[in-house]
Amino acid sequence: MHSRTLIALAAAALAAAPVAAQTPDATLDRAVAAYATVKTARISFQQTIDNPLTGTSVKSHGELQQRRPSRFEVKFTEPAGDRIVSDGEFVWVYLPSTNPGQVIRAKADAEGSGAPDFAAQFLESPRDNYTVTGGGAATIDGSATHSVIMKPRSASSPFARVTLWVNDSDALLRRVETVDGSGVTRQITVTRFSRNAPVDASAFVFHVPAGVKVFDGPSGS
Repeated sequence: MHSRTLIALAAAALAAAPVAAQTPDATLDRAVAAYATVKTARISFQQTIDNPLTGTSVKSHGELQQRRPSRFEVKFTEPAGDRIVSDGEFVWVYLPSTNPGQVIRAKADAEGSGAPDFAAQFLESPRDNYTVTGGGAATIDGSATHSVIMKPRSASSPFARVTLWVNDSDALLRRVETVDGSGVTRQITVTRFSRNAPVDASAFVFHVPAGVKVFDGPSGS
């Protein structure tokens, strides 16, 4: 049977199951099946980074445009001007709010390249890298969700814990929270998720601004 047919059947079966009765493992399976149907996306988000080492909390928001598997743009509206782009070959990280006058360029397939696809890294073969340790029903801004708490299998993972909140209605991610080994918590809340929406081809192109220096980041293997 064709793989796309299998994905469609799995998604239909999971959607038909009573959401309130689903285990965290079933919730994760719903999210994986839903993400497999995403080819393009436009996602508005809010992000909060809490750092207990410095006692700071930094908030930002913006929009992610994506054409899977390798093209995306994160365009921040706060702080305005910050942008992360993957053109399929390189990831360009341009954050003039904190590092004016420079852009980091890394191979798109390099570990640590800064790829911000917060869904792919947790929903593509998640059990290869994580074990499900808990979760349950939760409400986020009036939306019914179920959460999944995951622990990395490898000690070399950048995260100590990952929590996903999955919409009961469409099984798309509503919120992602990661905690690293130092206790730094990053929480991304999706305010709008347009699945398979038209995207702008120009969003996946980065032109180095005049006077900005390019520094090479990690290289792929």
